[in-house]
Amino acid sequence: MLKLPKKMLFAIEAVVDIAYHAGSQPVQSQDITRRQGIPRRYLEQTLQQLVRAKVLTGVRGPKGGYNLARERRRISIGDIVQVMNNINKMDDPIENNMGSSLTQTVIRPLWQNVETEMMIRLNKISINALCQQAQKNGVASEGRQSLDFTI
Repeated sequence: MLKLPKKMLFAIEAVVDIAYHAGSQPVQSQDITRRQGIPRRYLEQTLQQLVRAKVLTGVRGPKGGYNLARERRRISIGDIVQVMNNINKMDDPIENNMGSSLTQTVIRPLWQNVETEMMIRLNKISINALCQQAQKNGVASEGRQSLDFTI
Protein backbone atom coordinates (compact mmCIF):
# COMPACT_ATOMS: atom_id res chain seq x y z
CA MET A 1 0.00 0.00 0.00
CA LEU A 2 1.20 3.51 -0.76
CA LYS A 3 2.07 5.41 2.36
CA LEU A 4 1.55 9.09 2.91
CA PRO A 5 4.96 10.64 3.72
CA LYS A 6 5.08 12.52 7.03
CA LYS A 7 6.02 15.82 5.44
CA MET A 8 3.11 15.52 3.00
CA LEU A 9 0.73 14.78 5.88
CA PHE A 10 2.12 17.74 7.84
CA ALA A 11 1.58 20.06 4.87
CA ILE A 12 -2.01 18.94 4.34
CA GLU A 13 -2.76 19.14 8.07
CA ALA A 14 -1.25 22.63 8.29
CA VAL A 15 -3.29 24.03 5.39
CA VAL A 16 -6.52 22.43 6.61
CA ASP A 17 -5.78 23.69 10.13
CA ILE A 18 -5.26 27.22 8.84
CA ALA A 19 -8.47 27.07 6.80
CA TYR A 20 -10.52 25.53 9.60
CA HIS A 21 -9.25 27.58 12.52
CA ALA A 22 -8.81 30.93 10.74
CA GLY A 23 -10.54 33.76 12.49
CA SER A 24 -10.01 37.47 12.20
CA GLN A 25 -6.25 37.05 12.82
CA PRO A 26 -3.67 34.95 10.94
CA VAL A 27 -3.08 31.46 12.34
CA GLN A 28 0.21 31.22 14.21
CA SER A 29 2.53 28.27 13.72
CA GLN A 30 2.65 27.53 17.46
CA ASP A 31 -1.14 27.07 17.41
CA ILE A 32 -0.85 24.61 14.52
CA THR A 33 1.89 22.74 16.42
CA ARG A 34 -0.29 22.61 19.55
CA ARG A 35 -3.39 21.38 17.73
CA GLN A 36 -1.78 18.97 15.26
CA GLY A 37 1.37 17.87 17.06
CA ILE A 38 3.55 18.73 14.05
CA PRO A 39 7.20 19.29 15.04
CA ARG A 40 8.07 22.99 14.65
CA ARG A 41 11.20 22.33 12.58
CA TYR A 42 9.14 20.56 9.90
CA LEU A 43 6.21 22.92 10.17
CA GLU A 44 8.15 26.14 9.56
CA GLN A 45 9.92 24.71 6.50
CA THR A 46 6.62 23.42 5.13
CA LEU A 47 4.78 26.68 5.71
CA GLN A 48 7.52 28.66 3.96
CA GLN A 49 7.37 26.35 0.94
CA LEU A 50 3.58 26.80 0.81
CA VAL A 51 4.01 30.59 0.99
CA ARG A 52 6.51 30.51 -1.90
CA ALA A 53 4.04 28.42 -3.90
CA LYS A 54 1.27 30.95 -3.16
CA VAL A 55 -0.93 28.45 -1.33
CA LEU A 56 -0.51 30.49 1.88
CA THR A 57 0.39 34.06 2.71
CA GLY A 58 2.64 34.93 5.62
CA VAL A 59 2.01 37.89 7.91
CA ARG A 60 4.98 39.20 9.89
CA GLY A 61 4.95 40.71 13.34
CA PRO A 62 3.76 39.84 16.83
CA LYS A 63 0.20 39.13 15.62
CA GLY A 64 1.52 37.49 12.47
CA GLY A 65 0.98 34.03 11.18
CA TYR A 66 -0.47 32.43 8.06
CA ASN A 67 -3.60 32.80 5.97
CA LEU A 68 -4.79 31.01 2.89
CA ALA A 69 -3.69 32.78 -0.29
CA ARG A 70 -7.02 31.94 -1.97
CA GLU A 71 -10.50 30.95 -0.88
CA ARG A 72 -10.46 27.49 0.66
CA ARG A 73 -12.73 26.16 -2.07
CA ARG A 74 -10.06 27.17 -4.62
CA ILE A 75 -7.21 25.25 -2.99
CA SER A 76 -7.06 21.52 -3.59
CA ILE A 77 -5.20 18.75 -1.87
CA GLY A 78 -3.47 18.32 -5.24
CA ASP A 79 -2.05 21.85 -4.94
CA ILE A 80 -0.38 20.94 -1.64
CA VAL A 81 0.82 17.55 -2.87
CA GLN A 82 2.36 19.19 -5.95
CA VAL A 83 4.32 21.66 -3.80
CA MET A 84 5.64 18.88 -1.57
CA ASN A 85 6.44 16.62 -4.54
CA ASN A 86 8.47 19.39 -6.17
CA ILE A 87 10.58 19.62 -3.02
CA ASN A 88 11.21 15.87 -2.93
CA LYS A 89 11.89 15.27 -6.65
CA MET A 90 15.66 15.43 -6.21
CA ASP A 91 15.60 12.35 -3.98
CA ASP A 92 13.34 10.32 -6.29
CA PRO A 93 15.18 7.67 -8.34
CA ILE A 94 12.22 7.37 -10.73
CA GLU A 95 12.30 11.12 -11.47
CA ASN A 96 16.10 11.20 -11.82
CA ASN A 97 16.22 8.56 -14.57
CA MET A 98 18.02 6.14 -12.29
CA GLY A 99 17.61 2.42 -12.44
CA SER A 100 17.74 -0.32 -15.02
CA SER A 101 16.16 -0.40 -18.44
CA LEU A 102 13.28 -2.31 -16.84
CA THR A 103 12.73 0.60 -14.48
CA GLN A 104 12.92 3.13 -17.30
CA THR A 105 10.67 1.30 -19.76
CA VAL A 106 8.15 -0.45 -17.51
CA ILE A 107 8.13 0.67 -13.89
CA ARG A 108 8.60 4.40 -14.45
CA PRO A 109 5.72 4.69 -16.99
CA LEU A 110 3.48 2.62 -14.69
CA TRP A 111 4.30 4.81 -11.71
CA GLN A 112 3.76 8.01 -13.71
CA ASN A 113 0.31 6.77 -14.78
CA VAL A 114 -0.63 5.98 -11.19
CA GLU A 115 0.61 9.41 -10.08
CA THR A 116 -1.38 11.13 -12.83
CA GLU A 117 -4.57 9.32 -11.84
CA MET A 118 -4.02 10.11 -8.18
CA MET A 119 -3.37 13.81 -8.90
CA ILE A 120 -6.60 14.02 -10.92
CA ARG A 121 -8.50 12.76 -7.88
CA LEU A 122 -6.60 14.95 -5.40
CA ASN A 123 -7.20 18.04 -7.53
CA LYS A 124 -10.94 17.46 -7.12
CA ILE A 125 -10.79 17.56 -3.31
CA SER A 126 -10.87 21.10 -1.96
CA ILE A 127 -9.69 22.31 1.41
CA ASN A 128 -13.27 23.49 1.88
CA ALA A 129 -14.53 19.90 1.53
CA LEU A 130 -12.14 18.76 4.27
CA CYS A 131 -13.21 21.65 6.51
CA GLN A 132 -16.85 20.69 6.00
CA GLN A 133 -15.98 17.08 6.88
CA ALA A 134 -14.22 18.26 10.06
CA GLN A 135 -17.28 20.29 11.03
CA LYS A 136 -19.57 17.34 10.28
CA ASN A 137 -17.36 15.13 12.47
CA GLY A 138 -17.62 17.58 15.38
CA VAL A 139 -14.09 19.01 15.32
CA ALA A 140 -14.22 22.28 17.26
CA SER A 141 -12.90 25.35 15.44
CA GLU A 142 -10.92 27.80 17.54
CA GLY A 143 -11.18 30.46 14.83
CA ARG A 144 -14.95 30.52 14.81
CA GLN A 145 -14.90 31.40 18.52
CA SER A 146 -12.83 34.52 17.86
CA LEU A 147 -14.99 35.92 15.06
CA ASP A 148 -16.99 38.98 15.96
CA PHE A 149 -19.84 39.98 13.68
CA THR A 150 -20.85 43.11 15.61
CA ILE A 151 -21.50 46.11 13.36
